[in-house]
Formats: sequence, structure tokens, C-alpha cells
Amino acid sequence: MVSSHGRFIWYELMTTDMEAAKAFYAEVVGWGTQDASTLGIAYTLFTAGEASVSGLMDLSEDARKLGLRPTWLGYVGVNDVDASADRIKQLGGSVHVPPTDIPHISRFSVAVDPQMAAIALFKWLQPGQEQPAELDAPGRVGWYELLAADWETAWTFYRELFGWQKADTDTGAV
Repeated sequence: MVSSHGRFIWYELMTTDMEAAKAFYAEVVGWGTQDASTLGIAYTLFTAGEASVSGLMDLSEDARKLGLRPTWLGYVGVNDVDASADRIKQLGGSVHVPPTDIPHISRFSVAVDPQMAAIALFKWLQPGQEQPAELDAPGRVGWYELLAADWETAWTFYRELFGWQKADTDTGAV
């Protein structure tokens, strides 16, 4: 199994209209849905075939009062959520949801980088829960891109946090 440290491993849509989001993504990308609500919290898995590819949940009233709008959030796998959350603070970011357990599933935290881009940290609680990355399979999220006001500062932050390295690529752009 490939280590998930530093890799995007989950995506979640927080929205004000879950039913409209289900219909939209079913029509646009062909995703199915599966109810995964727990502890009185409505939660839906988007699926591609039999595989879960992302999650869907209501944007809380508290978040709305803070001015947050519907958004996608990328979760990056880490070896230690607590240590990574501390590292985010050391690097100039802020932790908005402290390291928290989802019983029997995972430990996660939600933070922002120094330029206020949101990111989540994630670690499965049980070994072997990791799913192999199939980024090129139909219906999977295969790319995550950050638009930053200062890309060099953003690059330094993420390199220090996750060990990311630059790679040359040919996008085919003219």
C-alpha cells in the first residue's frame, strides 16, 4: 500500500442544499449517492460505481453565520493529525477545527494556510482502511489546484508541511 501521507485522499462538499447538489453531480459527472448519516448528522457519499469518491454534508448554521459559503474541501492524509495541526500553526496557518475523532473512522482537523485557503488533515483510525488511489478511474477526483495570491509563499508552506516537491509537467498549452 502506498503511503497516504501528503496525498489528497478525500473530498467533501459542504452545501446549503444537499438535494440540489445530489441532482447536479448525478447529472454532470454521473455520481450515485449512498446515505451515510450518523449521530444525527446528515451525510451522503458520492459514488462512482461501487467506490465512494467524496462526501456531501450540510453547511452548518454556525458556519453560515461566520460568512462561509458552500465549498469543496480537500483532505490530505497525514501520519499524525495532531503533529500536523501544530506544524500548520508553526508555519503561519490557523487551525479552525482542532484534531477530532470520528468514532471508528478517522481523526481529522480543518485548517487554513497563511493565505486563508482551507485544507483538512486526515488519518484513518484502523490500519488497512486506506483505499488505493485510483485517480485515473472514471468518476474520481483527479486534480486539486490552489489559486494563491503568492504562490511562492504557498509553495513553501505546503513543502514544509507535507514534503511536496515540484515536478515539471507538460499541460499541452500553447
